[in-house]
Amino acid sequence: MSHYTAGDFLNQIEIPKDLREKFELNQLPQVADELRQYIIDVISEIGNSHFGASLGVVELTVALHYTFNTPIDQLVWDVGHQAYGHKILTGRRGKFHTNRTKGGISGFPKRSESEYDTFGVGHSSTSISGALGMAIASKYKGEEKQHIAVIGDGSMTAGLAFEGLNHGGSTDTNLLVILNDNCMSIDPNVGALREYLTDITTSHTYNKVKDEVWSLLGKISKFGPNAQAIASKISSSLKGSLLNDSNYFESLNFRYFGPVDGHDTIGLVNILRDLKDIPGPKILHVLTTKGKGYKPAEDGNATQWHAPGVFNKETGEIVKVIPTSPQPPKYQEVFGHTIVELAEMNDKIMGVTPAMPSGCSLNIMMKAMPDRAFDVGIAEQHAVTVSAGMATQGLVPFCNIYSSFMQRAYDQVIHDVALQNLNVVFCLDRGGLVGADGATHHGAYDLAYMRCVPNMIVASPLNEAELRNLMYTAQLENKGPFSIRYPRGNGVMPKWKTPFKEIKIGTGQKLQNGSDLAFLTIGPVGNTTTEAIAALKEMGISAAHYDMRFVKPLDELLLHEVFSKFDKVITVEDGCVMGGMGSAILEFMADHSYTAKVVRLGIPDKYIHHGTPEELHAECFYDKAAMIKSAEKLMQGVILKASSLVG
Repeated sequence: MSHYTAGDFLNQIEIPKDLREKFELNQLPQVADELRQYIIDVISEIGNSHFGASLGVVELTVALHYTFNTPIDQLVWDVGHQAYGHKILTGRRGKFHTNRTKGGISGFPKRSESEYDTFGVGHSSTSISGALGMAIASKYKGEEKQHIAVIGDGSMTAGLAFEGLNHGGSTDTNLLVILNDNCMSIDPNVGALREYLTDITTSHTYNKVKDEVWSLLGKISKFGPNAQAIASKISSSLKGSLLNDSNYFESLNFRYFGPVDGHDTIGLVNILRDLKDIPGPKILHVLTTKGKGYKPAEDGNATQWHAPGVFNKETGEIVKVIPTSPQPPKYQEVFGHTIVELAEMNDKIMGVTPAMPSGCSLNIMMKAMPDRAFDVGIAEQHAVTVSAGMATQGLVPFCNIYSSFMQRAYDQVIHDVALQNLNVVFCLDRGGLVGADGATHHGAYDLAYMRCVPNMIVASPLNEAELRNLMYTAQLENKGPFSIRYPRGNGVMPKWKTPFKEIKIGTGQKLQNGSDLAFLTIGPVGNTTTEAIAALKEMGISAAHYDMRFVKPLDELLLHEVFSKFDKVITVEDGCVMGGMGSAILEFMADHSYTAKVVRLGIPDKYIHHGTPEELHAECFYDKAAMIKSAEKLMQGVILKASSLVG
């Protein structure tokens, strides 16, 4: 049970119906205050969660659930880490302290978790298309429902959002898009759209709201003689108004309203009530402050307060564990410093990232070389293709994208980079199981989806030195498309800044001799294998260890050595077993008529939810204990299938 105490009003709300039935309009600001304080109380203690984004939409969350008949009316959040207040108001207050922990609630809306979570959202920019699809379905079935997409935290910059607007504007569906404009994603928003929205929010030239809305409502016969009164009501409640005909959203046939104050709960309810009566696609531009209501987050570094970890809610001091000995760096930090070193040596190197400069550490290069490193906003497809364009002109772009986000740009990888055999270096951060972000963010598939692409080199380093060497190798002349994947979190080398050394493409390395069986690994999970092999030695089992380093091309000389010597082999990867490195090994065996007992360890053919990486590795049966157990069983002549051990 939760020990967190809700305020007097919040304690009366188990589901949104309670909010609508128990409280008057003038009581909603207190509900919002109590909701905000509850989020602060819980997140400050549990850490491991997003923070600023949900604080920024507290008033909007209360207003939405008060105005609309959720869950009948369909509410879609985008991106999902804005939805903590939504979760608390929809039956999950008592479980909120389990947020993002194994067996607890997800940090994102999840259809299997609640009927109020109408659409699963972890990646950005899906809300308009998802809500539009719901609206089309409702119209087809003759259902009277409202469909609301809340899109914010930079999500409007992705191509999918524009595609949804383009289609939605050509329909007569009952769709309301709420643009939560806080000028941020994780880092500050970039690009022309940000500048356009800034122009809107700072302009004092508002016009014609009363005439425009009266004209609109006057055509709706059901209002009859009351239409003009309703129009007057709307115009007085709006803080801004319809803009001149230069408005981008109006050009896409969306009725534009705003900008309005996103922290005025009562004003928002009045506006939303009025907009319910206006048919067709509409967009409400709401201005909010990320971290609103918690002064350290409002006044401090917004990027830091996106997900601060544990902090003292009274002082705003973020709690950090001070290590007693030198610690290995995070892999992302190794990337960030190494690309600057390489760029100083090679003036052809450029850096590109889609809205993750601090997350992937490209911000180090952006500061040192601002004309050579670019944040293109939440736009992975564009990030890949603009990199391809650079490569056609002889530059060597390092395109740094989280593994799970790269899935959004797969066609561009194939069509724009690999087909043209361009030297674009894909640095895929967050490869493997990433922990608390869960199924939407695990980098499970990149080894499989990259290795089937012609011309693509697919590699993963064992440690920080290997990451540096792979990056160095990838920028040498005419290497073609090159994918390097590495995990979230710390490496294993406190003294990581080693001299650069070229690695011959398609070569692995033997790390340990052995006589009973062989482990074949790819990437940093091989360090855990080294520990398992040491334990097996104590048990009297002699295991060899080969670090494959490349999934494509495979080191065939190394594999001939392995299968000429061993008839018992275990492959280990922090990625999906279907189509991954283990599958590549089996294909090699088939092509060369080798026979051996092979156990493949990795992520099974199911979605893995949130927990710590250690918990999830154990769940997926490729932690140290699983490697030892697999070796024991293999020596006994029993082949364990990882899928049978993952419940």
